[in-house]
Amino acid sequence: MKAVRIHEFGGPEVLKYEDIPEPELRKNHVLVRARACALNHLDLWVRKGLPGVKLPHILGSDVAGEVVECGEYVTDLNEGTRVLLAPMVFCGHCEQCNQGRQNFCARFAVLGNGVDGGNCELIAVPRVNVIPIPDTLEFVQAASVPLVFLTAWHMLLGRAGLKAGQTVLVLGAGSGVGSAAIQICKMLSAEVITTAGDEHKLAKARELGADHTIDHYKQKIGDQVRRITGKRGVDIVFEHVGQATWKESLKSLKHGGTLVTCGATTGFEGNLDLRFLFSRQLTLLGSYMGAMGELDEVLKHVFAGKLKPVVDRTFPLSETRAAHEYLESSEQFGKVVLTM
Repeated sequence: MKAVRIHEFGGPEVLKYEDIPEPELRKNHVLVRARACALNHLDLWVRKGLPGVKLPHILGSDVAGEVVECGEYVTDLNEGTRVLLAPMVFCGHCEQCNQGRQNFCARFAVLGNGVDGGNCELIAVPRVNVIPIPDTLEFVQAASVPLVFLTAWHMLLGRAGLKAGQTVLVLGAGSGVGSAAIQICKMLSAEVITTAGDEHKLAKARELGADHTIDHYKQKIGDQVRRITGKRGVDIVFEHVGQATWKESLKSLKHGGTLVTCGATTGFEGNLDLRFLFSRQLTLLGSYMGAMGELDEVLKHVFAGKLKPVVDRTFPLSETRAAHEYLESSEQFGKVVLTM
């Protein structure tokens, strides 16, 4: 089968489109023919080099396709069933997994990071990862859902406890997780302030339902949030940009506000005056992926059409290098997707 692998860490030039053996099918696994696989910034980090990644390695966390074959223990799926894949693996029997907190499992890993992912024609995964999708959802759309919608749902509901009527600052509207967060907030009757780097992206953010927009290249985020909220600040900051926005994100919080973060695209350092933290009684939360129950919950809203994946552009698998270069340019609004 065809796949894109990295044999060394580095820039987009290390991505190799090549022939590799088809995966072996275990008794409790399902073989899926990938039709689409969305990119994430995680792909860029893994390609550049992360601890624990064994080479050669296949990237890709978000996969949609069709069932080809089932292991003998799998009796509830048919060949040709249209599916998407839960983008993580876990042991399924530890204390955390038994409590439905799979993202706290000691063996938790993300497809395309800790294990081979979906930048290939065929992928074999445990039955628990395979989720049938409605015919109304195209493969490219389906591949644009799992990681970013699960991450945003866990951040907003599982960690920050979002409630109707609250005001949320969503950093980076043009990202996959940002566009998902805007929609989730509006579906749950929250007010949204969001940021982007040009008017085109800001206009698209407003189309998704954002109530207020900030050009983070031309305006100070914290000052604009204070202006918009009448100096009050926001209840929740949805942070995933990192170092470049950290100071402004903290400045945007109201007394008793919550900052929740899942990433650090622009850098890992975030300075904090502890006096500011305790005197304003702020809450800082980390968030990593989410649990299977949360994925099931957010997918109900996607399948019902209440939440919609945002696709910017597609590339064939053979042009994965160009897709990475495009994602790194930060020109996209929504997801960049590979098609097979």
